[in-house]
Amino acid sequence: MSSRGGAGRRRFAIVAAAMMLGLTPGSPVIAQQSNVPFANKYSGTLKSINDSATIRIGYRQNSPPFAFLDGRGKPIGYSLDLCEIVVEEIVGELGKDIRIEYVPVTPENRFDLVTSGQVDLECGSTTNNAERRKIVAFSPTMIVTGTKLMVRRGSGILNFQDLAGKTIVVTRGTVHETAIPRLAQRQSLPIKFVFAADHNESFEMLASGKADAFANDDVQLYGMLADKKAASDFRVVGDFLTYADYALMFRKDDPDFAEVVERAFHRLAGSREIVAIYERWFLKPLPSGVRLNLPMSPHLEEIFRVQGLPSD
Repeated sequence: MSSRGGAGRRRFAIVAAAMMLGLTPGSPVIAQQSNVPFANKYSGTLKSINDSATIRIGYRQNSPPFAFLDGRGKPIGYSLDLCEIVVEEIVGELGKDIRIEYVPVTPENRFDLVTSGQVDLECGSTTNNAERRKIVAFSPTMIVTGTKLMVRRGSGILNFQDLAGKTIVVTRGTVHETAIPRLAQRQSLPIKFVFAADHNESFEMLASGKADAFANDDVQLYGMLADKKAASDFRVVGDFLTYADYALMFRKDDPDFAEVVERAFHRLAGSREIVAIYERWFLKPLPSGVRLNLPMSPHLEEIFRVQGLPSD
């Protein structure tokens, strides 16, 4: 399906339903092709967005630097910036203004909200794996990460084996909920597991002494330390326990929408804008003023080259 990005993209407007972020004035452009009515040109998610002039974006409230709330309660982060580019591509495809309705999601409910149609595009920190691809679809990879451990400084815990006889907290609805207990069982480590509703609750369980370690993907652990300015009291330790590719999530069996998402990522990479967005969240100061200082890995850079990133 060809892009009609010119006029529509110039009138691109983002409006949150839950908060007024401003609306660019301008009359909608209704495009037609041959004698087929415009409304009948699309199916699935694109038809829903076209009919309602609204896209519902799912976001995490406490998953820095991917998706979290700034001091004014506005959703921000690396994933939200990428989703903004996807929205621009959708605007160009439809040739009309659309607004964004931001929908908060949790690790536990994000899949149900996407499959039920309450969220069109989930922009958080979701791992793309084979099991999940049975029920949802994913964009191209936006980052590569893996599970490590956050512990209190001075705890003496340096790796997974040091947690024998101790307690790990993991967040429900994440891949860690099953992967890390399974790893402990394979290694015959007598570790107790406790579960929290979201990453903030997991961190609080660690901070309060109810857990000896918090298992999560390293980039999220570093993001939480930066956001909470807690690096003086906690640290990230150990080798990678698992590996993960993060991606944006949407409904499966929707090839038209998948094509638009794919096109947005190739445009991002081809223009090198993906590099600027990455550097904004992983090298420059976060709203807290703290930097993650996580340069793009050669692995991720190669993934972006496959998507169209020019070689230097």
